[in-house]
Amino acid sequence: QVQFVESGGGLVQPGGSLTITCAASGFTFSLFGMGWYRQAPGKERELVASITAGSTTTYVDFVKGRFTISRDNARNTVLLQMNSLKPEDTAVYFCKRTSRNDSWGQGTQVTVSS
Repeated sequence: QVQFVESGGGLVQPGGSLTITCAASGFTFSLFGMGWYRQAPGKERELVASITAGSTTTYVDFVKGRFTISRDNARNTVLLQMNSLKPEDTAVYFCKRTSRNDSWGQGTQVTVSS
């Protein structure tokens, strides 16, 4: 059974940093591209960063230069390092495979506020 468990969220001040983690299971992790998505209150879920099986990364414009996605195939995990956080980054963050219509995990809440 494919499963994603996100963790590491929390409350951080504007300009601060946070790293969130996604633990994946139920499939051959190294063969699939992975993405981090977020959903802010009242908004649709959106893709913010992705990493291919070959570790090529892609970012949406509003996180470029601030967020870094990485993967550890030995641990079946995907990390999202977030720097220079802004209040508009407040959202629940989710991960899943980019090429499959996987069920969503519970996500991890990131709140940027002073």
